Amino acid sequence: MTTTELLKAIFIRLGRFKMLMLGAGIATALLLFFYARSIRPEYTAKATVFPLTNTTENSLTTNALSGILGLADAPKSFSSEATINIIELSLSRFVRESVATTRLTAFGNKSITELLVQDLNSHLSFLEKEITLPKDSVALATLGGEVLKEGIVAKMSKNGVLELYFSHKNRSLVSPVSFTLINKVSQFYIDLKIKKATADYDFTVKKIDSLDGILNNIDKRAIRIQNTTLFAPDKLEYEIPKERVNADKQRYVRQRDISLNNQEEAIWRLQKQTPIISMLDKPTEPFTVNKPSPLLYAMGGFIAGFLLIAFLSVAGLLVRYVKNEIYKSLFGTDVSAAVKS
Repeated sequence: MTTTELLKAIFIRLGRFKMLMLGAGIATALLLFFYARSIRPEYTAKATVFPLTNTTENSLTTNALSGILGLADAPKSFSSEATINIIELSLSRFVRESVATTRLTAFGNKSITELLVQDLNSHLSFLEKEITLPKDSVALATLGGEVLKEGIVAKMSKNGVLELYFSHKNRSLVSPVSFTLINKVSQFYIDLKIKKATADYDFTVKKIDSLDGILNNIDKRAIRIQNTTLFAPDKLEYEIPKERVNADKQRYVRQRDISLNNQEEAIWRLQKQTPIISMLDKPTEPFTVNKPSPLLYAMGGFIAGFLLIAFLSVAGLLVRYVKNEIYKSLFGTDVSAAVKS
């Protein structure tokens, strides 16, 4: 069979099965159309958050995390150096499980894990198995963290502002979960700053106590020296010089004064705690809706069904042609000629 004969046979075969191909295309198009219609849309909420700055802390530094910890002035936006830190925090298991265990009063005081699992169980296909809620709180938090893992996206904008996205197919849960996520990230930094300020305060108190003890010892030395006399052979009385003791005392007094100033600053930092993160764009409606187009699914289904039947109708011709070409390359003659001879 030559190539021309093959093409002619293919066209004849396609013409013979054209109604079957058309019917298969229409059937597949309808099947995928209704399948796309049955898919639940996914709603995505976007929130942009940034660290708050104070009027006395408005200089932009290269390390945002140092500013939040009180090691430097707080920045107006998240720097590229702190990008990895805050993104990893937003996507971390710690944050996800903290969000999952949070109870929402607007939903009957149920935890987010319970709400997410109930939503999944109410939309299972006949092939999927129902998810059982564990009774253990740790296992419940772990389950909720895994369910939330696919829906949370965090990235940094060009201006250094954190962008948080949460996607879910239950529209009523998108905003509450998004707000909870932002609050957990914010609270982490607040607690971290309080912990750092408390550590600074405790350190200055211990240092002041230590310096007071040293000054007391110096005073005891001065008193002891004051009460000590030396007698020369001519019965004259001399005192031991106290210049070194006085110099030491002045040096430790200056250190104590510096520590007292540091203590006042540590108290100010400990008392002056405000929310570290503020929302610029709140995760409220309108949401971004992601739903497959039934029309595109139908068009793809029609083409796929049509081509499948077309291929099956000419598959026999193609197989015979390939066999004939292989036989010809091996023996130099067609299969049909060899059979006739």
